Amino acid sequence: MSSLRNLLRTVALAGMSAALIAPSAVARAEPSPADPTRRIEASSGELERVVEAYNKLREEIKTNEAAVARLQARIGPLEQQTEQSRADVAELASTAYKNGSLRTADALLRPGGSAALLDRLGALDQLTRQRQERISGFTANQRQLLDEKARLDATLTRQAAQARQLAAGRKQIEQNLAKLYELRRQAYGAATERPEPRAATTEAKNVPAVAGGAGVAVRYAFGALGKPYIWASDGPDGYDCSGLTSAAWRAAGKSLPHNARMQWGAVTHIGRGDLRPGDLIFYSGLGHVALYVGDGQVIDAPSAGRNVLKRGMNMMPIQGYGRVR
Repeated sequence: MSSLRNLLRTVALAGMSAALIAPSAVARAEPSPADPTRRIEASSGELERVVEAYNKLREEIKTNEAAVARLQARIGPLEQQTEQSRADVAELASTAYKNGSLRTADALLRPGGSAALLDRLGALDQLTRQRQERISGFTANQRQLLDEKARLDATLTRQAAQARQLAAGRKQIEQNLAKLYELRRQAYGAATERPEPRAATTEAKNVPAVAGGAGVAVRYAFGALGKPYIWASDGPDGYDCSGLTSAAWRAAGKSLPHNARMQWGAVTHIGRGDLRPGDLIFYSGLGHVALYVGDGQVIDAPSAGRNVLKRGMNMMPIQGYGRVR
């Protein structure tokens, strides 16, 4: 009997333990309310990295297009110079052939004495030097023309490869967007925030009084509040992060590349204590950039599905600070 009682006691204790453990196991299986937000943030971060890579490629293509235009502008005149040099050399060759009998021995037999002979020899020497200069000029022009054409061909080849990369980047962005929008639908019931055109009007009273170009950039950023994030866009209907900062400073007459990492390379790096409205704040990995507007606040285009907003500058780890030159 004691053995039976011990067995029943063991079974009862095991049952109580199972009852106590089961609810907590079920609770752990249910997703935390923070999980959708973390997934959306992770997806947004990945998308932004792809978008910024796309923007960098577009900036490089623009640089190459300008290089192609400069090369083509140089090649035209070089072709004309080379053709003229070729004609000059051909004329010299023809003249030399026709006047081939004019040799030193022939010159010695002609009347006029030694003075006339020296004059004729000097003229011959001068003609020889001129001919050599023209031939050298032709060779140099031809070499420069060939070099420029080789650079042009290399640039056009690189440009074609970049165009293929651009198409692949666009496809990747569209795939990432579809995933992100689906996550936002599940979490918030809508893929994107509704644009808030009144946001800029509401915040107008908070625009700091800043002089010069920085003031123009800050006022532009305040005017963009509530507009949607549009990848690879620099306004005026929507922006991505580097598109907003480049557009704000373009309004102030300064040119910044449409890419966070390239903007980091274009600004003067400053310390946190030196921050002034209009400066740029770059975030870890140089995948995001925002415009500082004072009092620890920035205006930025956060990520796909969201609108341009003003928020605290410490929303993510900071890489560094920059001032537009």
